[in-house]
Amino acid sequence: MDLDTFFVSCERLLDSRLNNRPVLIGGTSDRGVVAACSYEARVYGIHSAMPMKMARLLCPDAVVIRGDSGTYSKFSNMVTEIVKERSPIFEKSSIDEFYIDITGMDRFVQTSYLWSKELRETILKETHLPISFGLSTSKTVSKVGTGEAKPNNHIEIPEGNEMPFLAPLSIKKIPMVGDKTYHKLRSMGVEKIRTVQEMPMELMERVLGKNGAVIWKKAQGIDNTPVVAWSERKSISSERTFEKDTTDIVKLRSLLVAMAENLSYQLRKGNKLTACVTLKIRYSDFQTYTKQKRISYTSLDHTLIAVVLDLFDKVYERRVLIRLIGVRFSNLVGGTYQIRLFEDSEKLIKLYQAMDHVRNRYGQNAVKRAIAMGSKNIGGMNPFNGQAPIIPAHRRE
Repeated sequence: MDLDTFFVSCERLLDSRLNNRPVLIGGTSDRGVVAACSYEARVYGIHSAMPMKMARLLCPDAVVIRGDSGTYSKFSNMVTEIVKERSPIFEKSSIDEFYIDITGMDRFVQTSYLWSKELRETILKETHLPISFGLSTSKTVSKVGTGEAKPNNHIEIPEGNEMPFLAPLSIKKIPMVGDKTYHKLRSMGVEKIRTVQEMPMELMERVLGKNGAVIWKKAQGIDNTPVVAWSERKSISSERTFEKDTTDIVKLRSLLVAMAENLSYQLRKGNKLTACVTLKIRYSDFQTYTKQKRISYTSLDHTLIAVVLDLFDKVYERRVLIRLIGVRFSNLVGGTYQIRLFEDSEKLIKLYQAMDHVRNRYGQNAVKRAIAMGSKNIGGMNPFNGQAPIIPAHRRE
């Protein structure tokens, strides 16, 4: 299930004058980026992640709105509660997208398709948010089906019909096929999913590596990825107890930057944002002090590091040896990277995407701010998916 043009739909519920008009949501300055746009705006060739300046040139009459992540999270939670109340197992994959496993529901309802339609109608009635769904035997086919059903509609792909359904569609419809992979396949003369279905898997693997085999299976409608039961994590934190109590301000600030930097990366990797930062200090006499600050939703290092250091300067008033320091981010909400585009320039977004790409490939400590270089490695399991961090070969023991 996928909420259609979710950010735009939320804004239209708040202001009906936006109905049937081209709407752009994102950074409102010329350096801003389009986070979301209405179907009316897409007619002009506008798409998400496009520079706002270009979007305004393409559609001068568009209404431009700075996004409000708090509002969108509130509407998302309304839908989540409805899905949670009625579904046996569901996975909230983003702020506006849900996977629901209804295996075995035919024993209790007339048909799974009828049950799915009733759920959609309940969401429409109680939230007035347009929502589409695709019902099939796998996540991949359901996701593609949802895209084909939009706007505000639904589709069922019966078991055995997966390949005929996918065959005439563009290869770009397959999840995992980004711009680079798409252009590589197009250079080979591959345009439709049917062509991939007819190719040997070994050829796809030879051209695209392991991802080639995965894409080939998805093209056949094969995807055994399970729906992972959803539970919302409320906070993430990092603490360090010193072997020897210290008042070394340079060391303390370096460690705080490293903690904030790592936690921010974990937020982005888990598609999360925080709205509350807490600093914790425990002195050598075991007296513990905390101070927190509420902020606009973000997951960007430079914003969160500044808040953490500001809190440290306010809390650390005593010239007493420090035993422990810690940082916690709470009031977490889910969402894709789009929700971060409301305040930030295209240049800054690309910088973070590049840094995270390096970290994803070579480990989370592959890119650090200079001030954090002196700190021991921060990090461990990813708090959102339980995966161990990547350790570069030259540092494995």
